[in-house]
Amino acid sequence: MYLCERHLIEDVTRKVKRDLRKYNIKRGRIAVALSGGKDSTALLYLLHTIFAPNRHIKIIAITIDEGIRDYREKTIRNAVNLTSDLGIQHTIISFKETYGKPLDDLIKDSDQPPCSICGVLRKTLLNKTARELGADHLAIGHNLDDEAQTILTNYLRGDIKRLVRLSYRRTQPGLIPRIKPLRHIPEDEVTVYARAVGLPICPKACPYMSTAYRLGVRISLNEFEEKHPGTKYAIMRGFDRMVDTLSTIYPPAALVPCRICGEPCGGGLCQACRLLSRTG
Repeated sequence: MYLCERHLIEDVTRKVKRDLRKYNIKRGRIAVALSGGKDSTALLYLLHTIFAPNRHIKIIAITIDEGIRDYREKTIRNAVNLTSDLGIQHTIISFKETYGKPLDDLIKDSDQPPCSICGVLRKTLLNKTARELGADHLAIGHNLDDEAQTILTNYLRGDIKRLVRLSYRRTQPGLIPRIKPLRHIPEDEVTVYARAVGLPICPKACPYMSTAYRLGVRISLNEFEEKHPGTKYAIMRGFDRMVDTLSTIYPPAALVPCRICGEPCGGGLCQACRLLSRTG
């Protein structure tokens, strides 16, 4: 579709509301993982706009400062300015204050790819902070491209267990249920929406993106989408149709507290603490 500015804003809002209905959120606190990039910024703005009339729902924001020089500073400023403008409670937590070192230093002492370290530590810190703030849901700004890339990456790796974890229906004690209201909005549409409503956009990509496995998936998927429009939506539809069946084959693992940090994990040692033990 080719939409004018007003109708594009209405269309994006409509699709986000449609996805939100699946989560059946009536009351409580929604913590938004706010990096300050276009996706999380658009997500926070949309949720604030949609839920503002509902006094039973409170939107809060959590920003994780991984410690990426010449990159994260800009997006954090965007996040601070937006939450200030909207009057939203904003919590900023850094890798350095939590793990003792910023990401830039952690990767120097590890043989793991930067994105693997960042992803595990960031996910753990987001869940811990959201739980401590009393959040009932944790909203993630994954758009259609992100979701299709993640699904395809797990297919390529043959990691079906991890694939099943993407289901929004899967909840476990100690883990704040994640919601992804942008999962049916293409990345380009998120960018256009952000510009249309006057949100700041940081054009600079994370400097570690070039090392990520999923970058190759992203490039290949975009090329395939160009030749066969609708591929990304098709990947999502296929996943949504099969995930309930797969969930019966791969039920959730019983979670126990990590013996070091106390966070819920599938064994005696969580992935974050395992990674940190390797980095010294």
